[in-house]
Amino acid sequence: MKLTQYYPVLMVADVSEVSSFYQAHFGFRPLFESDWYVHLQSVEDENVNLAILDGDHDTIPEAARGRVSGMLLNFEVADIDAIYDELKAKGLPILLQLRDEPFGQRHFITRDPSGVLIDIIKPIPPSEEFLAQFAVA
Repeated sequence: MKLTQYYPVLMVADVSEVSSFYQAHFGFRPLFESDWYVHLQSVEDENVNLAILDGDHDTIPEAARGRVSGMLLNFEVADIDAIYDELKAKGLPILLQLRDEPFGQRHFITRDPSGVLIDIIKPIPPSEEFLAQFAVA
């Protein structure tokens, strides 16, 4: 199978609120908007997309309707320190403070209004212990 695009779709209670959050804080713009579904695209990279869906919409099988849970979005950025300072100043909840991990990440975690965790990441060199676990590109 050859994929032509991949993007997560978050099933939420308030489509407008969550869509506005990603537009205001993460540089997304709407490509399609309705009261039950919004397709967002990064203003900086058209290959970065995210969709927001009313979790009770009838396009979702009844047995699967509801809200997103157990979801962690990773956003990789170039200037992690500036993004951390910016989002903290805007009052976003910081659930994990900015820190370096031995597995090769400098990151922090916040969340969106629906409770989806957002891990903001900058790759850094891993420790010797973790270096051997990376595939050679």
